[in-house]
Amino acid sequence: MKQNSTVKEQSLNPQPNVRAPQPAVAEQLDERVLAALHAAAEKKAIEPVLLDLREIASFTDYFVIVSGANERQVQAISDEVYETLKKAGHAAARVEGYKTAEWILLDYGDFVVHVFEQKARKFYDLERLWRESKRVELPAEFSADSAGSLRRES
Repeated sequence: MKQNSTVKEQSLNPQPNVRAPQPAVAEQLDERVLAALHAAAEKKAIEPVLLDLREIASFTDYFVIVSGANERQVQAISDEVYETLKKAGHAAARVEGYKTAEWILLDYGDFVVHVFEQKARKFYDLERLWRESKRVELPAEFSADSAGSLRRES
């Protein structure tokens, strides 16, 4: 009887050694994700967000989400990300939406870069759709200026 009560007590008490999953630390990010953020910063991407999807999705680990003020800037940001990663030996598996430049998707397998025109970003609202994901705090070298643009500090 005493043994049964001990088992019952243990099942009612939470496990002290079980820790909740920790949010991703930017310093532990894949160099390709950081390179994509740097490339976006070079073209003054607006409102950068990095979502950690590892616990809720099987098709990718991260979403890099940025915006451009207009179609030209959206294309310039996606071009810079694409070329930067290509030069580093990492070609995108696919690129979608480039011609319309409302929402350009660059798929790198382990992560996906979404470059939105500002109105399209508000309309599709990926941050809300994937609200169960963890938002990763961006590295200290990145900061948003008063207009929300991503800039890289030297």
